Amino acid sequence: MGDAPSLLLVAFGVGIVIGLTGMGGGALMTPALIFLGIPPTTAVANDLVAASVNKSVGAAVHWRSGSPNLHLVKWLLIGSVPFAFAGAWIVRALGSDAEQQSFLTLAIGVTLVLTAATFVIRMYLELSRGILDDPDAPDPEVRPLPTLLVGAVGGLLVGITSVGSGSLIMVSLVLLYPALSAKRLVGTDLVQAIPLVIAASVSHVLVSGIDWAVLLPLVLGGSPGTYLGARLANIVPQSVTRRGIAIVLTLTGLAMLGVDPVWVGLIGGALVILGPVGWGILRRAHGVPAFDHLPGRLRRDTATSNEKG
Repeated sequence: MGDAPSLLLVAFGVGIVIGLTGMGGGALMTPALIFLGIPPTTAVANDLVAASVNKSVGAAVHWRSGSPNLHLVKWLLIGSVPFAFAGAWIVRALGSDAEQQSFLTLAIGVTLVLTAATFVIRMYLELSRGILDDPDAPDPEVRPLPTLLVGAVGGLLVGITSVGSGSLIMVSLVLLYPALSAKRLVGTDLVQAIPLVIAASVSHVLVSGIDWAVLLPLVLGGSPGTYLGARLANIVPQSVTRRGIAIVLTLTGLAMLGVDPVWVGLIGGALVILGPVGWGILRRAHGVPAFDHLPGRLRRDTATSNEKG
């Protein structure tokens, strides 16, 4: 079981990443807690409770600014909340504690790799389509059934693993509603994430309880880290940070899936060396400089940098 200083440090570091990129913390926090020696069921439960506190701050800002699309939020929640609440009960129904821990480790590993893939897809969509910045642009017509299905799948993944409320649902919304402005997209995702995460956290608390020695450092360390990350968002190149996160998520997911450490190291080396080259080629193909050596010059890059900052 990790001690308080380690938990504070991890929460602070993950908070910085959240502030820099707007990425949900579950994809980083939950595996970090597991690597600190905290059982997966405890890690998931306490991370969800901490996330419900930390996400509420950002959601409140977007709610006051009027940016979320509440009709879209409604259909997402109809799908996500019941499945998120069922997550802990599904895990408990698996059998013994050892079987639950083994299943969660596998599920988190798969979800991390999936999250890394959707994270890359999201970066590519932002690169190829650009970001709509006009908050007064008319909202696209809501498609109830696909939106409900997105909420259901996202809610189930979050309810079981605590991972995916930001990355997976955000990418799905970009694909379903490409005309939705960046501000309303972010606001919608944040507002729908609160009931989703609360439903998942309540079910896990009922099933597993809360470990205050884990929860308090997550909240106390995560809040200032998120604030600092937000302050640094306009200084640190977003594309570099996001590529780094995608690599970390991929390698962490592979490690949790039991891939041999030698292969994990080789894959990591290939991603670090070849990843920037491949991404640079994609950027050039879309008329953007291969590297971020001209920050703020292009509208598309600026929008990507500021969307979550």
